[in-house]
Amino acid sequence: MSDIHYHVMLNASSGTALAGGVTAEAIVAKFAEMGHRISIDADSSKPFSQRLRAAGNSTAPVLVAAGGDGTATALAKVASETGKRLAVLPLGTANLLARDLNLPLELDQWFAALPDMVEREIDFGEVNGQVFLHKVVIGAVPGIAAVREKIRGNSSWGARLGFMTHFFRALSRVRRFAAEITTGDGEPTIHRVHSIAVANNDYAAGLGKVFTRTRLDAGFLSLYIVTSLSPGDAIRLGLEMLLGTWRQDGALEIENVRSVTIRTRRRRVRAMIDGEVGMIDGPFDFRIHPLGLKVLAGPVAAEASEAIRLEATG
Repeated sequence: MSDIHYHVMLNASSGTALAGGVTAEAIVAKFAEMGHRISIDADSSKPFSQRLRAAGNSTAPVLVAAGGDGTATALAKVASETGKRLAVLPLGTANLLARDLNLPLELDQWFAALPDMVEREIDFGEVNGQVFLHKVVIGAVPGIAAVREKIRGNSSWGARLGFMTHFFRALSRVRRFAAEITTGDGEPTIHRVHSIAVANNDYAAGLGKVFTRTRLDAGFLSLYIVTSLSPGDAIRLGLEMLLGTWRQDGALEIENVRSVTIRTRRRRVRAMIDGEVGMIDGPFDFRIHPLGLKVLAGPVAAEASEAIRLEATG
């Protein structure tokens, strides 16, 4: 992938960038060493919407999200609307999309792998006009995640202990709420839940596979309804995720759908969209955009996806 123009949007406050001191100058130097043309936006003082418009108006055919999953999601909307390709330079804390795309997580290794990356079409989800690449969660989890944001970049044991203390205290206080869920053209059903997650494609179940997906192009959303989330439930589910047995847990209801609408009594609800927490107005209308986004992926991931596709079609 030589002689390509890349437009990079850097989130210098993302997890790895903040901890490792990754700078715009370092990224520019890496691209320059490979002979690529590059424009970079590292000005966090600009309104985010302005930075996204600049990315969309760029003449670069490839937009590089240099940050975490939230940065990738924001640029994905621009890429899907303009037909540009999205490259993910993982500088976040979880880097879930980069892992699913089989991308190296270290800066030097990522640039070493860049010439072998291949274009791939993947699905993306949408809720009330907002794009998501991984999952949307409403209920107990977003409130807990909001505290995590306050300690981002602080890896001290004191900060970690404080978060875990808050985590279990919050779970012990959380209350279930009523949610009306309508999938596709079906009839609405009422559920008493602690949390609801809607994922872009399904999570894999297997030893050590935690929040990983083997397919990003299956063309469906996965609905996860958590009916009980006490501290004991959280510990049990965590262990089951590590062991790969979580899909059989009695506190979970799982369904694959093309679309789903979720209503609650509250007009505005705190939600976590691809790791970013904010308020969103209900009802929540989810839908899937099959193969709506072009991304750069590791060749192994692309070959595996093609093999699965051929197997499914016979």
